[in-house]
Amino acid sequence: MSGENRPGTVGRRRFLHGAALAGAGLATGAAAPTAAVAPAAAVAPFHGPHQASVLAPPRRTSVFVSLDVTAEHRADLADLLRTLTDRARFLTSGGTPSPVGITGPPADSGILGDRLPSGELAVTVGVGASLFDDRFGLAARAPRRLTAMPAFPDDDLRADWCHGDLSLQLHADDPDTTLHALRDIARHTRGGLQVRWRLDGFTSPPRPSGTPRNLLGFKDGTANPDAAGAREMNRLVWVGRGMGEPDWAVGGSYQVVRLIRMLVEFWDRVSLSEQERMFGRARSSGAPLDGDHEHDTPKYADDPKGDVIPLDAHIRLANPRAAATADQRILRRAYNYDRGMDANGNLDMGLLFCCYQQDLARQFETVQRRLAGEPLTDYITPFGGGYFFALPGVRDATDWYGRALLG
Repeated sequence: MSGENRPGTVGRRRFLHGAALAGAGLATGAAAPTAAVAPAAAVAPFHGPHQASVLAPPRRTSVFVSLDVTAEHRADLADLLRTLTDRARFLTSGGTPSPVGITGPPADSGILGDRLPSGELAVTVGVGASLFDDRFGLAARAPRRLTAMPAFPDDDLRADWCHGDLSLQLHADDPDTTLHALRDIARHTRGGLQVRWRLDGFTSPPRPSGTPRNLLGFKDGTANPDAAGAREMNRLVWVGRGMGEPDWAVGGSYQVVRLIRMLVEFWDRVSLSEQERMFGRARSSGAPLDGDHEHDTPKYADDPKGDVIPLDAHIRLANPRAAATADQRILRRAYNYDRGMDANGNLDMGLLFCCYQQDLARQFETVQRRLAGEPLTDYITPFGGGYFFALPGVRDATDWYGRALLG
């Protein structure tokens, strides 16, 4: 879906006062739906100090949506975020939607049946820099490092595919699960939120093993930091106390989304050896060109002139593996996308890149500057995305997204 200009506020009252009629949930006083208890093995538990979906491995399918807030007042925004929380909590926990009576529309689209399964969906919610303009009196409470995403030297950004007040990412193993959640949230926030742009993605299964591949045929995310390591995540991903951020932001993380088209028709005519030298890895195994296995550590010190792994190879620029660059690492969460054909009959596919970090300038932007002009830029075109701040987690059943921000 292409982006749109910021819409007006027609329908805001329908959102604020009509949500109960649509089975909206708790914010407007409607009875809460009966929710099943999430299984102990749920990939991303809903409650906690962080949004656990940030660290969860990518599921098979994803929907990423950028949204503009059309609610007019701060109290309306709070109601909107409560409703979004109620829906996300129910959709991730599962259960049976509450009936709305024989004269009303069905309480649910029904595409998952009468009862929603538990533990099948993860939700990640973020806020963009534009939410902190003069509409809601939040300018003084903005995350200190949050700005609109700039255009980098190799970008060809389209305004209708960039930025947004809120980010919403839905992750699941089946496309009907993410589409069901998208329709549910859109229905219950109608009049308060408007889609700005949307892109659906998917993760390929490991072939034959190890890290999934992107649509250029190479494994994507091999050198990610260990998401299960709390010390590593506290050092690289989560905003903590004493970092100069507002108190409400502790437990959140800066989210970068980049929509990157891959010019696959041109790429597929490049020799394998040249492709591998651009990445710095063997396509088949994912091993660095000076190694044998995917997770071998490149020996850059033994190759100072780039005879084996070129000095401008992607892996060498992205992660030099030096002591001075250790705190610049990011947590990647990348999905492939396929939008069919463009107006000229060319294949339109690529990467829905997402990453998380403590500090945009220290981490993502530093890496991006190193990658400027790399050989891969002849075969990829970043055209959209944005900077967002993934909110701290919803701590318990009485909490909601952004409560501390708006409190």
